[in-house]
Amino acid sequence: MSKNIWNFFAPVYEFSMRVQKDIYSYLYERIGEVAKGKVVLELATGPGMIARHIAPAAKSVVATDLAPKMIETALKAKNPENLSFEVADATSLRFEDNSFDVVVIANALHIIPNPEKVLAEIRRVLKDDGLLIAPNYLLNVGGMKNLWKKILNLIGIRFAHEWTANEFKAFLESNGWSIKMDRVIEGRIDLIYVECKRSSVS
Repeated sequence: MSKNIWNFFAPVYEFSMRVQKDIYSYLYERIGEVAKGKVVLELATGPGMIARHIAPAAKSVVATDLAPKMIETALKAKNPENLSFEVADATSLRFEDNSFDVVVIANALHIIPNPEKVLAEIRRVLKDDGLLIAPNYLLNVGGMKNLWKKILNLIGIRFAHEWTANEFKAFLESNGWSIKMDRVIEGRIDLIYVECKRSSVS
């Protein structure tokens, strides 16, 4: 998906996510707890909603996004001093190997044509005992939730992958990750929250 779509939606993204309030409340609380005292990287941060909420608990947070307008929007907010933002391609990161205790990529793998490349980069920059947090929308749904997906398609937000909860977990496992915790959270579009470690077989 073109980053121009996300540049266009950058000013209104946070407002539009208010319909997913319960999901984001859970993400802020859970990821903030896991990130306590840790060096954290967030990929596909958007306007920095998650990064801003978890930074007070973390040692430091670097939040990145492919769309420059998303980062511009994030920088306009009141951000904690231990939080920095930068434009970056999640498939080709500037960071050294084994740099982060936690890597977060929320609601993004389903819109990336080659998410395997992103997972490989995460594996590279994450410490051996580090944690991958990969919440992701579940898009293979029916009824009103399918209607929301159609509305998103009409405004230019299309999805490269449509996973059920089991399919998404299988995708992560097939790319060398061992799932330590997962939970489905209902919303306008449901989300699966997943925490992973490197698997012994990769």
